[in-house]
Amino acid sequence: MSEIRVLIVDDEEDMRNLVQMYLENAGFICYQASSGKAAYEILKEKQLDLMLLDIMMPDEDGYEVCKNVRELSDLPIIFLSAKGEEWDKVKAFGLGADDYIVKPFSPGELTARIQAVIRRTGNASFSEHVHRVGKITIDSKARTVLVDGDTISLTLKEYEMLLFFVKNKGQSLSREQLLERIWGMDYTGSLRTVDTHIKTLRMKLGTGDYIQTIWGIGYKFEVPKE
Repeated sequence: MSEIRVLIVDDEEDMRNLVQMYLENAGFICYQASSGKAAYEILKEKQLDLMLLDIMMPDEDGYEVCKNVRELSDLPIIFLSAKGEEWDKVKAFGLGADDYIVKPFSPGELTARIQAVIRRTGNASFSEHVHRVGKITIDSKARTVLVDGDTISLTLKEYEMLLFFVKNKGQSLSREQLLERIWGMDYTGSLRTVDTHIKTLRMKLGTGDYIQTIWGIGYKFEVPKE
């Protein structure tokens, strides 16, 4: 499954940071908002897979935020709240929430409930063919690549190389491995072919930070820290 992007909406900074730490340790990508207004702005700018939403917030409470988001999107929403009464849960589900978790909760419960909602809402099949890493989005069905929301044009070999890197993120790959995987065992060309394609791929991605040179070995794909 590709990385899941979660928006954490809570007016308490310590809680937002704690939840983000839990989720990033589990491999999620996180964004934070301290209010409904800030959440709406992030929703306009980012591609998200799920929202974690507190109830007790100034200005608009979580119920109002959930209602407003539901009018615009079917983004999965999980309430995270200290309010554990049945009435609170009934109201949340009535407004379109997908799950409700009462504080305090464990990191394991949180990540498991998020994954369950993602599977139940249908995003699991989507994530099988859409790979999102950093600012890069690859749709392997459509064979399209977006960088920061803009489509870039890649040759077939560049596309296959990028997809192979993404699927093997964090692993050091030798030039020989890349040549055999992308060009096939019968290819008789030079290893310089790999270096040339890496150079042009870096240029098209707009940065060389994703594909790192591992001296004496080859290359490794990493997501640069924003």
